[in-house]
Amino acid sequence: MLNYRHLYYFWVVTKEGGFARAAERLDMAVQTISAQVRELEKAFGHQLLKPAGRGVAMTEAGQAAFARAEEIFQIGQVIPDEVREAASGKVARLAVGISDGISKLAAHALLEPVLATPSLRLVCHEGEFEQLLAELALHRLDLVLAGQAAPRNPNLRLTSERLVESAVGWYGPPAHVHKADIDQFPQSLNRLPVLLPTGHSALRPTLDRWFEAQGLRPRIVGEFEDSALLAVFAARGMGVFPVCRLGASDVGLMRGLRLLGRCDDVKEEIHAIRSRRGQHHPLVLQVIAAARS
Repeated sequence: MLNYRHLYYFWVVTKEGGFARAAERLDMAVQTISAQVRELEKAFGHQLLKPAGRGVAMTEAGQAAFARAEEIFQIGQVIPDEVREAASGKVARLAVGISDGISKLAAHALLEPVLATPSLRLVCHEGEFEQLLAELALHRLDLVLAGQAAPRNPNLRLTSERLVESAVGWYGPPAHVHKADIDQFPQSLNRLPVLLPTGHSALRPTLDRWFEAQGLRPRIVGEFEDSALLAVFAARGMGVFPVCRLGASDVGLMRGLRLLGRCDDVKEEIHAIRSRRGQHHPLVLQVIAAARS
């Protein structure tokens, strides 16, 4: 049977980069920790660490062991907080990762069904897709909303499903959206100031292909990574911008903006990605069920 104390010492050594720093962190003798790691290697039948300069490096077997140890001890670090919260009966915690390439307006619309949950503590992290998947695999997140499905990787143990495939509409302030502009859409985009998501967004390449297919050369006056910030600048009169119809349902952020036109050929996808643990989280299930309905 695996000795988790030995595994923990190995994990600390790899995190700290060597036995000396691990000994300092654990307030133990270097020789004691070294002996415990050797016992783990003996149990596995493989060398896990090898000398590297003044420290140590992992062998391939060590990397495999570390990946599982990281998962185990990261879970261990959050268990006390989760037990306290569950015992108090006061906090319903939902940690969501939002890929920086998707519409924040749409993300808000997808999460809205759980916002009225009593004693909700919603924790939202924005980041790169790969970074969020790593956080999800380590159980630091309950759900990731992204513009693409999770890659097939049996080591990550993630599942994903498409929640939304929403066509895009163009909106702008009354100063830029007149009847003639609406009647001449999409050609009116050639003369109107246009705000777009930056290239990191999954929507941008689709828009660029649509511009080319329509023979459009829009006058781009701004590019934004954050879709909510893009909407704010548009609402303040800077120009017209694309947003998926789900995001356009956010009355607060879209108030005062007019619909210029729709382009049904351009769609934004949003996928819900969860770990094995997230498959049973009641708030995650509520978000997914609401999106399906």
